[in-house]
Amino acid sequence: MPEVTVLPNDEGSVVRKKSLKDEVFELLHQRILAGKYLPGDWLRQEEISSQLGVSQTPVREALDLLVSVGLAERVPYRGVRVPELTTDEIIDAYTLRLTLETIAAHLAAINISPVQLSLLAEIVEHTRALVSLEDMSRLRQLNRRFHLELAADSGSPQLSKLYEMVSNKFPDWRLYEYMFRHPELLETSLRREYDEHRAIVEALAGRDPERAASQTLNHIHNLAYELVEYLNVSQATLAERESQVTQMLTVHI
Repeated sequence: MPEVTVLPNDEGSVVRKKSLKDEVFELLHQRILAGKYLPGDWLRQEEISSQLGVSQTPVREALDLLVSVGLAERVPYRGVRVPELTTDEIIDAYTLRLTLETIAAHLAAINISPVQLSLLAEIVEHTRALVSLEDMSRLRQLNRRFHLELAADSGSPQLSKLYEMVSNKFPDWRLYEYMFRHPELLETSLRREYDEHRAIVEALAGRDPERAASQTLNHIHNLAYELVEYLNVSQATLAERESQVTQMLTVHI
């Protein structure tokens, strides 16, 4: 039987879930998106266990989950911390996402099954009503799942694995954290994200590889604006790297 518990959340109320591991993961996930853990902060297993009044086992499992979704990194012999990404790492991850995801969408329009298409559409519709600060953790998880599923739908397991590695280095959590601190940006940003995801699904449903690739390229391109505006990434450097990639993609896809 899964362990059942009740933990206090950061708003002082209680949340009940079947899995204690998932409960701890969700709470830590929310804290990172809310900026309560900052880049470079250590996530101490013993400290979290004591703070939450739970054993170290579910905390360790929750930390493993955070690492697996790119919200934390494990440093040998030191522990787990929130990643500190350099500007060069962020730009590299962005350009690789631009490349791999555009190719994945092109292939998915050819190879996607009806069941896979239905799942993508369902994920997008689940995000439609998630528009508040309290929804940010769930929204980030669904957004990540959408993009991982899109890569998997390409029909190329190796491409899917490469994409997952790259996505773990892309600081989407820091973009969500910025919006968490600037709620006036939420409505516009999340509406655009929903519309762009839906446009990708529609292109896939139409079995149109060029349109699927174009819609995906546009969607990832719009993330560049957020990297510049929210994380102060150099617009000139980003534009130069993006130009190199998009020229290649538009010629060969």
